[in-house]
Amino acid sequence: MSKVTGISAGAFETIIYEKHDGTAYITLNRPKQLNAYNVRMRDELHEVLTAIRDDPEVLVTIMKGAGDKAFCAGADLTEFLTAPPPVFARRARFARDVWGLFLSIDKPFICAMHGYVLGSGIEMAVCCDIRLASEDARFGMPETGLGIIPAAGGTQTVPRTTGMTAALEMLLTGRWLSAQEALRIRLINRIVPRVELFPAAEALAAKIKSLDPLAVRYVKQAVRCGLDLPLAEGLVLEARLARMLKKS
Repeated sequence: MSKVTGISAGAFETIIYEKHDGTAYITLNRPKQLNAYNVRMRDELHEVLTAIRDDPEVLVTIMKGAGDKAFCAGADLTEFLTAPPPVFARRARFARDVWGLFLSIDKPFICAMHGYVLGSGIEMAVCCDIRLASEDARFGMPETGLGIIPAAGGTQTVPRTTGMTAALEMLLTGRWLSAQEALRIRLINRIVPRVELFPAAEALAAKIKSLDPLAVRYVKQAVRCGLDLPLAEGLVLEARLARMLKKS
């Protein structure tokens, strides 16, 4: 795989970032810590997401986790629950910037999940557009059991993905879900055997890349932005994007 535009190979400690034939690959790479999300990973993701947004060669992105046990087992609480208040406030502001950047990118993201998908792992996944999970995946939002609430958008993004009822049960009780339960509440799109997880993500990426890239980006923009608008305004947005595409 090639070096990503503007970023040198081996530039990161907590993620692996590669690009090949129009697909960018983000691998969360703290397998000994179950790919727990820490401040360094947040900094590096911000740089990677900016590169994806600005790189015209990237048409689609696949996210996955390194190792055998987890996509991401949530935030690294040794950092996030012990920071002094001023530092925590600064980091919280930066966290909002990361998730806002993630959601602002109009290129498709595919998330391939296995093992533990907890807390920030779910929050990261629901920022993606298509979510695949292996049969062994287990999902949960454990924050209330720790006396905290999700801090990376989970109270907003999860209900928008699953609906309010399913999201509240998961958020309020902290109960873990199997892959089958996650599929039932529409947290994920599809369950595939573990050995087929990455090939299935690659096949989806190949299909998306075979389509008109501007049409794909406009569809994502229409859906993502339109869901936060009244229907009449959403229809206006769709019509405007259709006209722009026709003129391009």
